[in-house]
Amino acid sequence: MKKKNSKWKFVSLVAMIFALCLSTIAVNPAAASTAQPKREMRAVWISTVLNIDMKAGMNKEQYTAWVRKTLDKLKASKLNTVIYQVRPTNDAMYPSELAPWSSYITGKKQGTNPGYDPLAIMVEEAHKRGMELHAWMNPYRVTMPSQKLTDLASNNVARTNPSWVVKYGKQYYLNPGLPEVQNYLVETVKELVANYDIDAIHMDDYFYPYKIAKEAFPDQAAYKKYGGSFKKVEDWRRDNVNQLVENLYTTIKETKPHVQFGISPFGVWRNKSLDKTGSDTKAGVNNYDDLYADVRTWIKNGTIDYITPQIYWSRTLSVAKYGTLLDWWSHEVRTYAKVHPVQLYIGLADYKVGNDSDAAWKNKMELPSQIIANRSEKTAAMGQMHFSLKSIQNNKLGYATIVNEQLYNYTALTPGTTWDNETAPTEPTFVQVTKEASGRKIEIIDENTTQARKYVIYRFEGDVEGAYDDPKNIVDVVYNMNGTTTFVDKTASAKKSYTYGITAISATGVESEVAFVVSEGK
Repeated sequence: MKKKNSKWKFVSLVAMIFALCLSTIAVNPAAASTAQPKREMRAVWISTVLNIDMKAGMNKEQYTAWVRKTLDKLKASKLNTVIYQVRPTNDAMYPSELAPWSSYITGKKQGTNPGYDPLAIMVEEAHKRGMELHAWMNPYRVTMPSQKLTDLASNNVARTNPSWVVKYGKQYYLNPGLPEVQNYLVETVKELVANYDIDAIHMDDYFYPYKIAKEAFPDQAAYKKYGGSFKKVEDWRRDNVNQLVENLYTTIKETKPHVQFGISPFGVWRNKSLDKTGSDTKAGVNNYDDLYADVRTWIKNGTIDYITPQIYWSRTLSVAKYGTLLDWWSHEVRTYAKVHPVQLYIGLADYKVGNDSDAAWKNKMELPSQIIANRSEKTAAMGQMHFSLKSIQNNKLGYATIVNEQLYNYTALTPGTTWDNETAPTEPTFVQVTKEASGRKIEIIDENTTQARKYVIYRFEGDVEGAYDDPKNIVDVVYNMNGTTTFVDKTASAKKSYTYGITAISATGVESEVAFVVSEGK
């Protein structure tokens, strides 16, 4: 980092950083793999379906208070991303012209207007805290097992277009094999991306539904009509999902190029017994064969920005060891991501801690140890996503305290997507630091209001800058508030003097090469 301020003495950091790296490795050869990274995805899923993580029936004031309290605690725990479920069952947690209001916000019949916009509040409050907001959608699911079609709002497309719907087991789904369904889903995502300042669209593992023994998925009519070029229905189904993924990716990038598209599939692509390039596992479900999710093709074709396999097993479970799958997915993104890199994050099973038949989950260090494994230089993992909010809040065995105090005790930037735009932003135009009773008030002025999406605030004791690659020096990350951004550093000591360095972060996560530096001692 360089600094931009003619009043202050120029300090070159290149030699300093190089020397620091050499001394760190000399003292601790394992430091490179065990040290906390400057960039790491630290996300939590907030599941609204069945009100798993959010109660229904809150008015605007109650909901806003819940959001603020929830995000304050997540922020204090150094998480940097929220995966908020906004389309749980072909409905919406926001006003939409294409889908009815979700019953999970009001607790009343689907289509009931809560009188406020839950997603808009969540986006605003997340960004106020420097946290990313990924909007989570379930594409095909129409109902949960306890629901009937008549329970749905009259304007739900499952009722206005009943030919789009199939019943499988006790649930209803949009038929993935119909072009009309695909077009509809693409339009819902376009509406969402266009209307909200979200950072990503996120899909989980619900593609074709998990198989039910002795029951065939009822798509033979659609296959007969549209699957003529495919000899096997299974290949046609995979192509249907591939087309949706590609069309969603294209639509997202055409609407807002910086918005990411990420998918969180089931943790096993294929067992080695089915494919020699598969993982050395014996899982009862495979993405490729059972859910028709051809994840490798998405990585190859560059139709996703990140992949978050749900590796919801312990490090000792013989049929699907955590480490085995971590290595396999690392190899996958390193081998097949040729169009552009694909970030690898890992879905972690917080819900199993202290609550699973596998005895390994009775060890409070199981999940923290998985995070440590993710940070190994041998893996391609760039962070993790925790399922889900309720489990973090419950903190069984005290595992979340361990994560917070030992693994997430410094702020981390989210990984970038430089392939969308690798242009580095310039540093902010001007920064002023004022000592106040509550801490240091930092005002960031940026004349170019569009080139920086976020700012990183670094703090060093005394008159000299320290290392910009050390997360210990990051006070916080803040979103650009239309060119005039204010932040109060409440952790600063009134008795000390500091040097602050402020860098800009582009919408694709590229950090400016120059920092605007303010040194209080000069």
